[in-house]
Amino acid sequence: MRGYFAIGVEGISKSYNLGSLMRTSHAFGAAFLFTVNANYQQRKGGKIDTSRAPAHVPLFEWDSIDDMDLPRGVQLVAIELTEDAVDLPSFRHPKQAAYILGPEKGNLSPEMMARADHVVKIPTRFCVNVAMAGALVMYDRLRCLGSFPDRPISAGGPAEPKAKKPVGSGRVPFSRKKND
Repeated sequence: MRGYFAIGVEGISKSYNLGSLMRTSHAFGAAFLFTVNANYQQRKGGKIDTSRAPAHVPLFEWDSIDDMDLPRGVQLVAIELTEDAVDLPSFRHPKQAAYILGPEKGNLSPEMMARADHVVKIPTRFCVNVAMAGALVMYDRLRCLGSFPDRPISAGGPAEPKAKKPVGSGRVPFSRKKND
């Protein structure tokens, strides 16, 4: 899969939720993790994050949105239930993305929403746990940008693998004549 992604949270207050999100992010191959204005106690979150993600994936902890320093070229994708948000199944993930999730019992701040390049919602009846929301977004990214075959038309699977183009396909063969 080309590109990379990061996942972060703003204003999270439950260390267990962040620990679960970190573990899942590590499993899905996040390039880095980040928090903005978060209350994270590693002692508590570490009980859930059994992979010890911050030992393997960089963790940036920013006190405010103004401190947030994402790499050049990264598009910030806010995950939020709003009227004008794009449904996740209809969203094309950027090659370089930083997904930001809001706090438990709250929403992303207006400042964070203003900074976002995209706003995406998970089409559910009501909001789900922040760690679950992050897992759904990462799975969708993997499904969309990974090299998986198309799903079969009927129930079951797997479908036939995508045919790989032969090396040099679409190119005019090159030959060189010896000078006599």
